[in-house]
Amino acid sequence: MKTPAVSIDARFFSEVSELLRKARSTAYRAVNAVMVETYWQIGRRIVEQEQNGKERADYGECLIAGLSRYLTDTFGRGFSEANLWNMRKFYATFPEFHTRRVENLAWSHLTRIMRLEDEKERDYYIKEAASQNWSVLQLERNIKSGYYRRLLSSRNTTSGAATPAVRDVPDAADFIKDPYVLEFLDVPEDLEGKETLLETALLGNLQRFLLELGKGFSFVARQMRISTETSHFYIDLVFYNYLLKCFVVIDLKTAKLTHQDIGQMDMYVRMFDDLKRGHDDNPTIGVILCADKEETLARYSVLKGSRQIFASKYKTVLPTEEELAAMLTNGSRRLLGDKP
Repeated sequence: MKTPAVSIDARFFSEVSELLRKARSTAYRAVNAVMVETYWQIGRRIVEQEQNGKERADYGECLIAGLSRYLTDTFGRGFSEANLWNMRKFYATFPEFHTRRVENLAWSHLTRIMRLEDEKERDYYIKEAASQNWSVLQLERNIKSGYYRRLLSSRNTTSGAATPAVRDVPDAADFIKDPYVLEFLDVPEDLEGKETLLETALLGNLQRFLLELGKGFSFVARQMRISTETSHFYIDLVFYNYLLKCFVVIDLKTAKLTHQDIGQMDMYVRMFDDLKRGHDDNPTIGVILCADKEETLARYSVLKGSRQIFASKYKTVLPTEEELAAMLTNGSRRLLGDKP
Protein backbone atom coordinates (compact mmCIF):
# COMPACT_ATOMS: atom_id res chain seq x y z
CA MET A 1 0.00 0.00 0.00
CA LYS A 2 1.42 3.40 -1.03
CA THR A 3 1.83 6.13 1.50
CA PRO A 4 -0.16 9.16 0.35
CA ALA A 5 2.00 12.07 -0.72
CA VAL A 6 2.27 14.83 1.82
CA SER A 7 0.61 18.00 0.59
CA ILE A 8 2.75 21.05 1.22
CA ASP A 9 0.73 24.18 1.82
CA ALA A 10 3.06 26.93 0.56
CA ARG A 11 0.75 29.71 1.70
CA PHE A 12 0.66 28.29 5.25
CA PHE A 13 4.47 28.13 5.37
CA SER A 14 4.69 31.68 4.06
CA GLU A 15 2.24 33.00 6.67
CA VAL A 16 4.15 31.37 9.53
CA SER A 17 7.42 32.74 8.16
CA GLU A 18 5.92 36.23 7.97
CA LEU A 19 4.80 35.97 11.61
CA LEU A 20 8.37 35.19 12.63
CA ARG A 21 9.79 38.02 10.52
CA LYS A 22 7.39 40.52 12.06
CA ALA A 23 8.16 39.25 15.56
CA ARG A 24 11.90 39.55 15.01
CA SER A 25 11.51 43.03 13.53
CA THR A 26 9.37 44.12 16.49
CA ALA A 27 11.86 42.62 18.94
CA TYR A 28 14.77 44.38 17.21
CA ARG A 29 13.00 47.75 17.34
CA ALA A 30 12.14 47.23 21.00
CA VAL A 31 15.70 46.25 21.93
CA ASN A 32 17.11 49.12 19.87
CA ALA A 33 14.79 51.63 21.57
CA VAL A 34 15.80 50.35 25.01
CA MET A 35 19.52 50.56 24.15
CA VAL A 36 19.21 54.11 22.78
CA GLU A 37 17.35 55.15 25.94
CA THR A 38 20.02 53.46 28.07
CA TYR A 39 22.85 55.22 26.24
CA TRP A 40 21.08 58.55 26.83
CA GLN A 41 20.78 57.72 30.55
CA ILE A 42 24.48 56.78 30.71
CA GLY A 43 25.37 60.07 29.05
CA ARG A 44 23.25 61.94 31.56
CA ARG A 45 24.93 60.21 34.51
CA ILE A 46 28.39 60.97 33.07
CA VAL A 47 27.54 64.67 32.80
CA GLU A 48 26.08 64.74 36.31
CA GLN A 49 29.15 63.00 37.74
CA GLU A 50 31.45 65.42 35.91
CA GLN A 51 29.60 68.34 37.42
CA ASN A 52 30.12 66.88 40.89
CA GLY A 53 33.87 66.58 40.29
CA LYS A 54 34.48 69.75 38.28
CA GLU A 55 37.26 71.02 40.57
CA ARG A 56 39.68 68.82 38.56
CA ALA A 57 40.26 69.94 34.99
CA ASP A 58 40.93 66.41 33.73
CA TYR A 59 38.21 64.77 35.79
CA GLY A 60 36.00 64.03 32.77
CA GLU A 61 38.74 62.17 30.91
CA CYS A 62 39.70 60.14 33.98
CA LEU A 63 36.07 59.38 34.71
CA ILE A 64 35.35 58.03 31.23
CA ALA A 65 38.61 56.07 31.07
CA GLY A 66 37.82 54.38 34.41
CA LEU A 67 34.19 53.75 33.47
CA SER A 68 35.27 52.21 30.16
CA ARG A 69 37.60 49.75 31.90
CA TYR A 70 34.93 48.82 34.46
CA LEU A 71 32.11 48.29 31.97
CA THR A 72 34.34 46.35 29.57
CA ASP A 73 35.42 44.02 32.37
CA THR A 74 31.80 43.61 33.47
CA PHE A 75 29.89 43.46 30.18
CA GLY A 76 32.49 42.96 27.45
CA ARG A 77 32.76 44.90 24.19
CA GLY A 78 30.82 48.03 23.33
CA PHE A 79 32.02 50.38 26.04
CA SER A 80 35.18 51.89 24.63
CA GLU A 81 36.13 55.39 25.69
CA ALA A 82 35.07 56.67 22.26
CA ASN A 83 31.61 55.14 22.64
CA LEU A 84 31.20 56.57 26.13
CA TRP A 85 32.17 60.00 24.82
CA ASN A 86 29.44 59.50 22.20
CA MET A 87 26.92 58.75 24.94
CA ARG A 88 27.98 61.88 26.79
CA LYS A 89 27.62 63.95 23.59
CA PHE A 90 24.27 62.30 22.90
CA TYR A 91 22.87 63.58 26.19
CA ALA A 92 24.53 66.99 25.82
CA THR A 93 23.16 67.39 22.28
CA PHE A 94 19.64 66.06 23.00
CA PRO A 95 18.92 66.79 26.69
CA GLU A 96 15.19 66.29 26.03
CA PHE A 97 15.52 63.21 23.84
CA HIS A 98 13.79 61.00 26.41
CA THR A 99 10.56 62.92 25.75
CA ARG A 100 10.56 61.99 22.05
CA ARG A 101 9.04 58.94 20.44
CA VAL A 102 11.50 58.09 17.69
CA GLU A 103 11.35 54.69 16.00
CA ASN A 104 13.49 53.14 13.26
CA LEU A 105 16.62 55.00 14.39
CA ALA A 106 19.62 52.97 15.46
CA TRP A 107 22.51 54.22 17.57
CA SER A 108 24.54 54.55 14.34
CA HIS A 109 21.95 57.01 12.97
CA LEU A 110 22.08 59.14 16.07
CA THR A 111 25.86 59.28 16.39
CA ARG A 112 26.00 60.69 12.85
CA ILE A 113 23.18 63.20 13.34
CA MET A 114 24.43 64.55 16.67
CA ARG A 115 27.66 65.76 15.02
CA LEU A 116 25.72 68.37 13.04
CA GLU A 117 26.03 71.84 14.52
CA ASP A 118 22.65 73.25 13.48
CA GLU A 119 19.75 72.23 15.74
CA LYS A 120 17.11 72.57 13.01
CA GLU A 121 19.23 70.43 10.69
CA ARG A 122 19.55 67.74 13.38
CA ASP A 123 15.81 67.76 13.99
CA TYR A 124 15.11 67.49 10.27
CA TYR A 125 17.32 64.42 9.82
CA ILE A 126 15.88 62.73 12.90
CA LYS A 127 12.32 63.15 11.60
CA GLU A 128 13.09 62.22 8.00
CA ALA A 129 15.38 59.28 8.77
CA ALA A 130 12.75 57.83 11.12
CA SER A 131 9.70 58.44 8.93
CA GLN A 132 11.38 57.38 5.65
CA ASN A 133 13.25 54.38 7.12
CA TRP A 134 16.59 55.63 5.85
CA SER A 135 19.46 53.21 6.24
CA VAL A 136 22.61 54.50 7.91
CA LEU A 137 24.27 54.62 4.47
CA GLN A 138 21.40 56.64 3.02
CA LEU A 139 21.49 59.03 5.97
CA GLU A 140 25.25 59.43 5.57
CA ARG A 141 24.90 60.15 1.87
CA ASN A 142 22.13 62.70 2.43
CA ILE A 143 24.16 64.54 5.06
CA LYS A 144 27.28 64.59 2.88
CA SER A 145 25.31 65.85 -0.11
CA GLY A 146 23.65 68.60 1.95
CA TYR A 147 20.11 67.23 1.52
CA TYR A 148 18.61 69.57 4.14
CA ARG A 149 20.58 72.60 3.05
CA ARG A 150 19.65 72.09 -0.59
CA LEU A 151 15.96 71.95 0.31
CA LEU A 152 16.33 75.07 2.41
CA SER A 153 18.20 76.84 -0.37
CA SER A 154 15.42 76.18 -2.88
CA ARG A 155 12.55 77.24 -0.64
CA ASN A 156 10.27 79.91 -2.05
CA THR A 157 10.43 83.24 -0.26
CA THR A 158 6.72 82.97 0.53
CA SER A 159 7.07 79.64 2.35
CA GLY A 160 7.36 81.31 5.75
CA ALA A 161 8.94 78.39 7.61
CA ALA A 162 12.54 77.82 8.65
CA THR A 163 12.64 74.06 8.27
CA PRO A 164 11.69 72.27 5.03
CA ALA A 165 9.14 69.47 4.72
CA VAL A 166 7.53 69.73 8.15
CA ARG A 167 4.14 71.30 7.36
CA ASP A 168 0.92 69.34 7.67
CA VAL A 169 -0.08 70.21 4.09
CA PRO A 170 2.61 69.23 1.54
CA ASP A 171 3.97 72.10 -0.53
CA ALA A 172 5.87 71.76 -3.80
CA ALA A 173 8.69 73.96 -2.49
CA ASP A 174 9.36 71.36 0.22
CA PHE A 175 10.17 68.77 -2.44
CA ILE A 176 12.41 70.74 -4.80
CA LYS A 177 16.15 70.93 -4.16
CA ASP A 178 18.72 73.27 -5.61
CA PRO A 179 21.08 71.81 -6.62
CA TYR A 180 20.36 68.13 -7.17
CA VAL A 181 23.45 66.03 -6.47
CA LEU A 182 23.94 63.18 -8.94
CA GLU A 183 27.39 61.93 -7.93
CA PHE A 184 26.21 58.33 -8.41
CA LEU A 185 25.93 58.69 -12.22
CA ASP A 186 29.64 58.34 -13.02
CA VAL A 187 29.46 60.84 -15.89
CA PRO A 188 31.73 63.77 -16.84
CA GLU A 189 31.17 67.08 -15.07
CA ASP A 190 30.76 68.86 -18.41
CA LEU A 191 27.75 67.35 -20.17
CA GLU A 192 26.90 70.27 -22.45
CA GLY A 193 25.07 69.01 -25.51
CA LYS A 194 24.74 65.51 -24.04
CA GLU A 195 21.18 65.49 -22.69
CA THR A 196 20.64 61.93 -23.92
CA LEU A 197 23.69 60.72 -21.97
CA LEU A 198 22.40 62.39 -18.81
CA GLU A 199 18.90 60.97 -19.33
CA THR A 200 20.21 57.45 -19.91
CA ALA A 201 22.47 57.64 -16.85
CA LEU A 202 19.57 58.80 -14.66
CA LEU A 203 17.34 55.94 -15.77
CA GLY A 204 20.20 53.48 -15.35
CA ASN A 205 20.40 54.61 -11.72
CA LEU A 206 16.66 55.10 -11.27
CA GLN A 207 16.44 53.84 -7.69
CA ARG A 208 19.15 56.20 -6.51
CA PHE A 209 17.66 59.06 -8.52
CA LEU A 210 14.29 58.47 -6.85
CA LEU A 211 15.98 58.66 -3.45
CA GLU A 212 17.61 61.93 -4.47
CA LEU A 213 14.29 63.31 -5.71
CA GLY A 214 12.83 62.69 -2.27
CA LYS A 215 9.59 61.48 -0.75
CA GLY A 216 6.66 60.13 -2.72
CA PHE A 217 8.11 59.96 -6.25
CA SER A 218 7.42 57.16 -8.71
CA PHE A 219 8.61 56.91 -12.31
CA VAL A 220 6.03 57.22 -15.09
CA ALA A 221 7.67 57.67 -18.48
CA ARG A 222 10.68 58.71 -20.54
CA GLN A 223 10.24 60.94 -23.59
CA MET A 224 6.47 61.14 -23.10
CA ARG A 225 4.75 62.57 -26.14
CA ILE A 226 2.12 65.27 -25.78
CA SER A 227 0.44 66.46 -28.94
CA THR A 228 -1.69 69.29 -30.19
CA GLU A 229 -3.65 69.22 -33.44
CA THR A 230 -0.52 70.16 -35.40
CA SER A 231 2.56 69.45 -33.27
CA HIS A 232 4.20 66.80 -31.11
CA PHE A 233 6.37 67.52 -28.06
CA TYR A 234 8.45 65.11 -25.96
CA ILE A 235 8.99 65.53 -22.22
CA ASP A 236 12.30 64.06 -21.02
CA LEU A 237 11.13 62.49 -17.75
CA VAL A 238 7.72 62.21 -16.08
CA PHE A 239 7.14 61.23 -12.45
CA TYR A 240 4.15 61.17 -10.12
CA ASN A 241 4.31 62.26 -6.50
CA TYR A 242 1.64 60.57 -4.38
CA LEU A 243 2.13 63.00 -1.48
CA LEU A 244 1.61 66.09 -3.64
CA LYS A 245 -0.91 64.14 -5.74
CA CYS A 246 0.41 65.52 -9.00
CA PHE A 247 2.62 64.77 -11.99
CA VAL A 248 6.16 66.14 -12.02
CA VAL A 249 7.68 66.72 -15.46
CA ILE A 250 11.44 67.19 -15.78
CA ASP A 251 13.26 68.81 -18.68
CA LEU A 252 17.03 68.14 -18.84
CA LYS A 253 19.34 70.96 -19.91
CA THR A 254 23.09 70.37 -19.89
CA ALA A 255 23.84 74.06 -20.50
CA LYS A 256 23.02 77.30 -18.68
CA LEU A 257 19.34 78.09 -18.14
CA THR A 258 17.79 80.43 -20.73
CA HIS A 259 14.49 82.26 -20.89
CA GLN A 260 13.57 79.95 -23.80
CA ASP A 261 13.95 76.96 -21.45
CA ILE A 262 11.60 78.60 -18.96
CA GLY A 263 9.05 79.40 -21.66
CA GLN A 264 9.22 75.83 -22.95
CA MET A 265 8.59 74.39 -19.48
CA ASP A 266 5.72 76.81 -18.93
CA MET A 267 4.15 75.46 -22.15
CA TYR A 268 4.81 71.83 -21.13
CA VAL A 269 3.10 72.31 -17.76
CA ARG A 270 0.08 74.02 -19.31
CA MET A 271 -0.24 71.32 -21.97
CA PHE A 272 0.22 68.49 -19.47
CA ASP A 273 -2.45 69.95 -17.21
CA ASP A 274 -4.80 70.21 -20.15
CA LEU A 275 -4.08 66.86 -21.82
CA LYS A 276 -2.81 64.43 -19.17
CA ARG A 277 -3.80 65.62 -15.72
CA GLY A 278 -6.51 63.53 -14.07
CA HIS A 279 -9.66 64.85 -12.45
CA ASP A 280 -8.32 64.22 -8.92
CA ASP A 281 -4.74 65.35 -9.61
CA ASN A 282 -3.30 68.61 -8.36
CA PRO A 283 -1.68 71.00 -10.88
CA THR A 284 1.40 69.63 -12.62
CA ILE A 285 4.86 70.67 -11.43
CA GLY A 286 7.64 71.35 -13.91
CA VAL A 287 11.34 71.16 -13.01
CA ILE A 288 14.09 72.35 -15.34
CA LEU A 289 17.25 70.49 -14.39
CA CYS A 290 20.10 72.58 -15.75
CA ALA A 291 23.89 72.79 -15.54
CA ASP A 292 23.82 76.41 -14.35
CA LYS A 293 21.49 79.37 -13.95
CA GLU A 294 21.49 83.08 -13.18
CA GLU A 295 19.54 84.26 -10.16
CA THR A 296 18.63 87.44 -12.06
CA LEU A 297 16.91 85.41 -14.78
CA ALA A 298 15.01 83.44 -12.16
CA ARG A 299 14.01 86.59 -10.30
CA TYR A 300 12.54 88.34 -13.35
CA SER A 301 10.78 85.41 -15.00
CA VAL A 302 7.72 83.27 -14.30
CA LEU A 303 9.92 81.27 -11.89
CA LYS A 304 9.56 84.08 -9.36
CA GLY A 305 6.89 83.04 -6.88
CA SER A 306 5.69 80.17 -9.07
CA ARG A 307 4.12 77.19 -7.36
CA GLN A 308 4.36 75.05 -10.50
CA ILE A 309 7.62 75.79 -12.31
CA PHE A 310 11.09 75.45 -10.78
CA ALA A 311 14.64 75.55 -12.10
CA SER A 312 17.39 73.69 -10.27
CA LYS A 313 21.03 73.06 -11.02
CA TYR A 314 22.51 69.59 -10.95
CA LYS A 315 25.96 68.56 -9.76
CA THR A 316 27.72 65.34 -10.69
CA VAL A 317 30.09 65.56 -7.69
CA LEU A 318 29.40 65.98 -3.98
CA PRO A 319 29.39 69.64 -2.85
CA THR A 320 32.22 70.94 -0.71
CA GLU A 321 31.74 72.16 2.86
CA GLU A 322 32.05 75.74 1.57
CA GLU A 323 29.28 75.13 -0.96
CA LEU A 324 27.06 73.55 1.69
CA ALA A 325 27.61 76.55 3.97
CA ALA A 326 26.70 78.90 1.11
CA MET A 327 23.49 76.93 0.47
CA LEU A 328 22.45 77.30 4.10
CA THR A 329 23.21 81.04 4.06
CA ASN A 330 21.30 81.62 0.83
CA GLY A 331 18.36 79.57 2.07
CA SER A 332 18.16 81.59 5.28
CA ARG A 333 18.20 84.85 3.30
CA ARG A 334 15.40 83.67 1.06
CA LEU A 335 13.27 82.68 4.04
CA LEU A 336 13.71 86.24 5.34
CA GLY A 337 12.75 87.65 1.96
CA ASP A 338 16.22 88.98 1.15
CA LYS A 339 17.87 88.81 -2.25
CA PRO A 340 20.79 86.35 -2.58
